[in-house]
This record gives sequence, structure tokens and C-alpha cells, in this order.
Amino acid sequence: MGGLFDLENKKKEIRALEEETKEKEFWNNIERANNINQKLGHLKKEVANFEGIQKEIEEDYLILENDAELEELVASSIKDLEVKIKELETSVILNGEFDGNDCYLEIHPGAGGTESCDWASMLLRMYTRFCEKNAFSYEIIEFQKGEEAGIKSVTLKIKGLYAYGYLKNEMGVHRLVRKSPFDAGNRRHTSFASVSITPLINTNINIEIKEDDLKIDVYHSSGAGGQSVNTSNSAVRITHLPTKIVVTCQNERSQLKNKEQALNLLKNKLYMLEKEKENVQMQSLKGENKSINFGSQIRSYVLEPYKLVKDHRTNFESSNPDKILDGEILDMLLFNLKELI
Repeated sequence: MGGLFDLENKKKEIRALEEETKEKEFWNNIERANNINQKLGHLKKEVANFEGIQKEIEEDYLILENDAELEELVASSIKDLEVKIKELETSVILNGEFDGNDCYLEIHPGAGGTESCDWASMLLRMYTRFCEKNAFSYEIIEFQKGEEAGIKSVTLKIKGLYAYGYLKNEMGVHRLVRKSPFDAGNRRHTSFASVSITPLINTNINIEIKEDDLKIDVYHSSGAGGQSVNTSNSAVRITHLPTKIVVTCQNERSQLKNKEQALNLLKNKLYMLEKEKENVQMQSLKGENKSINFGSQIRSYVLEPYKLVKDHRTNFESSNPDKILDGEILDMLLFNLKELI
């Protein structure tokens, strides 16, 4: 663990952030200041946990060295240490450039009409339940109902430390196999829905967006049941013509604010697109043959004729899809984080 956890580098990062908090204009940008303080608090907790684990290991060693009969006491202490080490390992894994950031999560049904729209709504519930169970907050910034059931599209803004880090590997196509509640013959159907994850980048993004490259539509939003989504004619859809990226926002009362938030999401998407291109070029130069295809099927959820959730990238399996679909996905997310490093 000591080899993975760079204690001196963590302390150096803490000192650098503490210097930033002393700047006269630190609180001019409240969102940035809060993010820095949140990161600083988390780093200090990581360091304190690491040093505490080191101290406990040294104390246990001394106890055993001086009195072997206290082995049972030390065994109990080791069990507690295993839990702490597991928590620390998670912090070490979540060390990507944007892992600590909030994120946008989008869900779109695939071909299949009502079936796929209903599957998209099931995924929406899975992720919102995950947020509720793990102290992440979320707001629905865009929501379009399906014609008969489910949803045509939805965009969540998820807030909380490491929101992007935990959810980044959810990007891709999710497949459902079940007996359809919309089929009078009660036959099995296969449905698909895509999930997209974009980090909310806190620093200024140097992305030039030309006005001529944008197609902006205003429409009447449709609120999600029980959610406080604006239902006036202020919803905004922006299409970036060169890349065909489409972003929408409807949660603000003001059309101007919805446009502003949609543009921020577009900038984040374009920035990540450029980063992805850089990664592909770097891998090409290194001669690496890694597939970076986020449109590929990543996971299957089988409800009939047997029960199974299987991640096709890491071979994670669960025989309890009901539990997974109720938001109990943290263990799966952590397993995939470790396997997909």
C-alpha cells in the first residue's frame, strides 16, 4: 500500500492548496473556493488515515513482539485495519484528472420504442437510488417523457466528491433481457439504452465555439413526475453542427440561464472529446492497440429466463439484478474501477 500511496506528494499537494486559500481573491469565485476546500479536506483525511494505519501496524507489531499471548487482540485490530485499508485503496484508485469532480449523466433509449424507453427509466431510477444511498445530490436538468411509457432522454447533474470518478466507467450501452410487460404474449424482449458521463470541469475551458456552428431550439419542457422541472417554454436544445453533439437544459425558469447551462455542458463535452483524441494519438504513437469505443455494450441485465447482471469488460457478475437496479451498485463500481485501471 505504501508504494501506491505517495505520502510526500499528498502533503505537497496539501501545502499548495493551503497557499491558494490564503490568496486575497480566493473567495471571489465561491464555487472554485468550495471545490478547493473540499479537496483539501479530503486530502488531509487521506493523509491522516494513512498515518493512522501505519501507527496501528507498528503498535500491533510491538504488541506481538513483546507478548505473543495477545495474538487474539491483534487479530481483532487487523480486521479493523483491513476495512480502513480498503477505504484508502478506493481513494488511491480515484486519482484521475477529473475523478474528484461533479458530473453530468445522460440516458438515451436505443431502438425498440416503448420497451427501450421503459428500460431507460429503470436505469434512471438505478442511478438516482445510488445517489440517495451514497450521499450524492442530483438535479434533473433535462427530461423528455416517452410517448407511451418511460423516457426519451434525461440528463442529471450529480454533485459530490468523486461523483465522476465513481461513475465514469458507466459510459456505454446497457442491455436488458426480460419478459415484456408491454407484450400481450408475455414474450422475452431485449432492450438497449446508452449512458453518457461527462465531468463538470471547474477550471476555465479554453474551447472556442463559433455562433455559426450552433443550432439553438427552444421548446416546451416535460417535467419528470415528482421532480421540480420547469414546464414553461424556456427549455433549450443546442446542436453543435461540426460534431453533431446535442445538449439540452430545462431546469431553469429563464431561457437565458438554460442556454448558459447547456453551453457549459457543451464545452465540457467538447473538451473531453479533444482529450479523447489526444489519448488516441498518444496510444498510436506508443503502438498500443487499445479500443476506446464508448458505444460498445458494457453490461447485460438478465431478468428472464434466469437472473444475472454481467459486466462484459471485467466479468463482474451478480445473481441479484433487483438489488443492482435498486441502486446497490457501489461494489460493482469499485470492482470495475480496480479492474479497468
